[in-house]
Amino acid sequence: MYRLPEKVPEFEKFDMVFGGKLNPQNRWVILADLIPWDKVEEKYSQLFVANNGRPALSVRVALGALIIKEKSKLADEELVEYIRESPYLQYFLGYEGYKDELPFDPSMMVHFRKRLSGTILKEINALIIERTTEEKKEKDDPNSPEGDTGGKNKGTLIVDATCAPEDMRFPHDVTLLDEARRKTEKMIDALHEVAPEGYEKPRTYRKKARKEFLTFIRNRKPRERTIRKALKKQLQYVERNLRIINDYKEIVGFGVLARKQYRDLTVIGELVRQQRDLYTRKSHSIEGRILSISKPHVRPIARGKARGMYEFGSKLSVSLVDGMAEVHKLSWEPYNESQDLKGQIETYRQRYGRYPEVVCADKIYRTRENLRYCQEYGIRLSGPKLGRPFNESEKNRAILRERRRIERQDESTRIAVEGKFGEGKRRYSLDRIGTKLRATSESAIHLVFLVMNLMVLYRRKVKAFFVALLDTIFERARRASGERIWQLMAA
Repeated sequence: MYRLPEKVPEFEKFDMVFGGKLNPQNRWVILADLIPWDKVEEKYSQLFVANNGRPALSVRVALGALIIKEKSKLADEELVEYIRESPYLQYFLGYEGYKDELPFDPSMMVHFRKRLSGTILKEINALIIERTTEEKKEKDDPNSPEGDTGGKNKGTLIVDATCAPEDMRFPHDVTLLDEARRKTEKMIDALHEVAPEGYEKPRTYRKKARKEFLTFIRNRKPRERTIRKALKKQLQYVERNLRIINDYKEIVGFGVLARKQYRDLTVIGELVRQQRDLYTRKSHSIEGRILSISKPHVRPIARGKARGMYEFGSKLSVSLVDGMAEVHKLSWEPYNESQDLKGQIETYRQRYGRYPEVVCADKIYRTRENLRYCQEYGIRLSGPKLGRPFNESEKNRAILRERRRIERQDESTRIAVEGKFGEGKRRYSLDRIGTKLRATSESAIHLVFLVMNLMVLYRRKVKAFFVALLDTIFERARRASGERIWQLMAA
């Protein structure tokens, strides 16, 4: 059940209880004004269909708590204490006055991440960007009709792709099978407890299997023959355990297993099938390869970076316009990001009413199909021309020099999106997504870009405030000096 809030908290009427008032230039007060809470409230209320039960917390509490957690890098338990201690955070969450009590139980953060899915956070991010775009249009030319493009391309679109790695152990096959073996052993123990009296428990050889695994894992640089031998042994142990579990199914069923155990059993069955296929073919590649039992949706993403050829997480296709970043596509399967360019350009046209003048992208985007598309709509795609380079001569030296200058300028412009990735991975949690489920991981990723955009708007607003303050100081100083000159002339 969800109830729309009857009152919107007013900054002037916020009750501090112990006296005083809030500072209007505080960062949380400014951030609260940057989010279109009324539109977000409409989208959030649609998630609650039933009209009975306990009313849910408002979207301002749910979304605000997620933003505070991402901005401050706090644990769920520490977050609720942090909110209780700060009146500014309570105003950001929509409270009418300061309350010295916990705002909610820390476990509610899991529900907030599930309710505010990646799709909803992506829409909220789009609302903030569109609101900023409309304010900029009104400020530049308030009399211009909406949608009047003048028939010319305008603006710069920066596109690139990155990977959001998951917080998980490096996926070694033998280690993964050892984890599967231990999980299946616990399932056998749970099933045997409800088995009929007198039913003999089959042997699992768990002590022997564990000893063999520890002997292998202590070897720093095992040879390929040693790896295959350890892989074969662990694979046989897990297959034996699965046969035992299948026998218990006919006797007691799977009702005694916990929900997570039943889910793990399904994942382990597919994991064993893949590992047996890889072992038989002596290969390391298979479609939909499972890298983690707790996160079976994670896939290896080829990156080719200096620290590693692969990263394990989701692949993001991101567009950047005027400092505001937006996730165009999030995929858990590896793909070629060049196929997203047309969609990113069309999204730009729908939002700004015209095509961009320049698209700054990596070389992988410069396919023949993308070049034909950009040429059709008068868009310049950054990068060198395809084919054999021109030989420099006296006639074309000036032209080639100008082309190289434009390429350097486009490359320096494109660096902005790399900086945005660096900000998300170093300042925020984009480099190590700590959530467990696929849906909550997508929510955490979209939340990072939402918070980064809010901080861009916050810095712009603070900068505009100080610029206006300096202008006022200089204007008063100029008037004071002018009056002094007139007094001297009169004397």
